[in-house]
Amino acid sequence: MFIDLEKAKNEFINYTNNYDSNDDMIELKISHSLRVMEFAKNIATQMNLNEEDIEIAAVIGLLHDIGRFDQQTIYKTYSDLNSFDHGDYAVEILDRDIRKYVETDKYDSLIKLAIKNHNKYEIEKGLSDRELLFCKIIRDADKLDILYQSTYRFWSGKEEIINNSNILDNVLISINNEHLIKKDKKYENINSVLFTVCFVFDINFKESFKILKQENYINKIFDRFNYKDPQLLLNIKNKINNYIDKQINN
Repeated sequence: MFIDLEKAKNEFINYTNNYDSNDDMIELKISHSLRVMEFAKNIATQMNLNEEDIEIAAVIGLLHDIGRFDQQTIYKTYSDLNSFDHGDYAVEILDRDIRKYVETDKYDSLIKLAIKNHNKYEIEKGLSDRELLFCKIIRDADKLDILYQSTYRFWSGKEEIINNSNILDNVLISINNEHLIKKDKKYENINSVLFTVCFVFDINFKESFKILKQENYINKIFDRFNYKDPQLLLNIKNKINNYIDKQINN
């Protein structure tokens, strides 16, 4: 054992006990963090990484959103645009407290680098292959769980009607070009379903695409809603599914 994951998980739960567990938005990020830990571990295992690297990936998944709890408590939002960059803030927390979760300092820079990059539009340039590996694993694991939540939790209790007039031309361009949509003030009110499913275009590993395909998240998300322009949305769904199949079969 290189990292005591059970101890790290217990310390994470102790940390989150400082926040209001009756707040659904706090509970949302606790459960999200624990699932991302498992997604990261699963991806790393399927990639046949060694035990040490699987444990590094898992602890990065556990701690990647540790900045979210202050964000929600102070600002009552998970919008980085309207508060602070939660990846950068997580690194500030870990600069002080990482020994609570990982006893050795051997992995400090790798863990913090991956967490800093997990929520950026693009991974920073100039990283080593090893640094890039863990940055990509956490980005994949994070997006897989967001797609999971979009299937089973987000928009709960309401039917979302997607109208063609609400789909910006440049969003369709991003989809057609197989690009992640960059969230900024201009796109603050983009339909959340389309913004979320485009996370598929920023997934990195065949192993992650296999999980996505197996769980059928994309079809389940689209099939939750009625649409004023069903043919347009069917075309988008088919394009995304074809993209997933292409990544698996390449």
